[in-house]
Amino acid sequence: MVVSNRVPADADNPGGLAVALKDALSGRESLWFGWSGDISADTETVRTVTRGQAAFAVTDLTQEEHDGYYAGYSNRALWPAFHYRLDLSEFEESDFRAYMAVNARFARQIAELLRPDDIIWIHDYHLIPLAEALRALGVTNAIGFFSHIPFPPPELFQAIPQHRELAAGLMACNLVGFQSRRDRANFERYMIEKANGIWMPDGRVGAFGSISRAMAFPIAIEVDSFAETARAGAQMDTARRMMAAARGHAIILGVDRMDYSKGLPERLGAIGELFARHPELCGHATLLQIAPVSRGGVEAYAHLREEIEGLVGHINGEYAQIDWAPIHFMAQGLPREELAGLLRLARVGLVTPLRDGMNLVAKEYVAAQDPDDPGVLVLSEFAGAAEQLTGALIVNPHDMREQAESIRRALEMDLTERRERHAAMMEVLHQYDSAWWCASFLDALEKSREGGESDGLRTAFGGDGSGGGSGASMHSAAAGRLTA
Repeated sequence: MVVSNRVPADADNPGGLAVALKDALSGRESLWFGWSGDISADTETVRTVTRGQAAFAVTDLTQEEHDGYYAGYSNRALWPAFHYRLDLSEFEESDFRAYMAVNARFARQIAELLRPDDIIWIHDYHLIPLAEALRALGVTNAIGFFSHIPFPPPELFQAIPQHRELAAGLMACNLVGFQSRRDRANFERYMIEKANGIWMPDGRVGAFGSISRAMAFPIAIEVDSFAETARAGAQMDTARRMMAAARGHAIILGVDRMDYSKGLPERLGAIGELFARHPELCGHATLLQIAPVSRGGVEAYAHLREEIEGLVGHINGEYAQIDWAPIHFMAQGLPREELAGLLRLARVGLVTPLRDGMNLVAKEYVAAQDPDDPGVLVLSEFAGAAEQLTGALIVNPHDMREQAESIRRALEMDLTERRERHAAMMEVLHQYDSAWWCASFLDALEKSREGGESDGLRTAFGGDGSGGGSGASMHSAAAGRLTA
């Protein structure tokens, strides 16, 4: 059973999670549970629908649940905090109560659908307490959780007023998966340093009365399928119009949701720095920034859009020529095939978030390239993808001068180096593709059940959620459990 906040709304235009899980669900009997996307007073009804070979179980949210659980605690508290932006987090107790209540309701509805041998794969920050809520109902099935966003360092995570409740929810899982080794290490450090936890001899962690394993599973794409989509997209009208408008100028492409974690103001500042430091590039390269509006009703996002539009206007006013503008900005999205075609034609791909769990656009840009004449990826060191895509030009997104010089280097890089860098990254993408991601996580979760590792349950020690007593007493109790 896959559980996520939303289920794929459109089978013909699925989101990133749906695409990544395609291999996992293929050939497996599966059910995907989540919010329908509808607001109604009837939240007790679970509707089961089938789309092709996939089965979905969906439930509605009330307006109050949406405002507190989703818009409130998930997106005004957890999203900024997990992206290292505590200054933007709003911790309202009423939102937290709604968050816990929706997770408890989801748990009740899921428990009614479960069979004894089912495994449960929970996705993302909306559902951190779900595993513990299931355990409270007596569910003993193997449960895995995968975080699609970063996990902050212990000092930041501890600043969340409800950090202990959140940590206990994660520890109720047999397996907790992260995008990067850095995120996994942050999680383990919190459990050891802040929750009085212990290391188990086999590498698992004990805390909050439970034992769980943390591992890194960098999410991936279907490489060959996306490459074919990009080849077809490059022949579409959108791509042809872009190339005609470019008039032979090199295209620098950025594709991001309009979110403060994406480093868009810093990126635009780097473009201004590029043309200020290298005026010879004026008229020869253009940034196309696609940034569809995200959560436009949240005040922080409205301010971000104002800032971005002001920067675009300032830079274009400073450097534009009669027949050329340094930046083309779109606050709207494009269909997947059209976007893939643009990625293929871009000489430089800019993926420079201030903090990101993975950022699949980086992998899609690499997969979209023509191997005979590939573009160059400029990638933030704070994106999870930087641990794998070492063939990119890695930058500090806060350093606008470094970004600018890396863009210049990418524009001027010779063909031999571009091919070498692209080939190295494609090798990684093929080795660690979406099939690998799904199989690796599910294999590890299956082993947690088959190998006697189903210890995401409350144990005899520290069962009050306090993190247990002394490390010695916890270690003794855990060792006895493992021996038994």
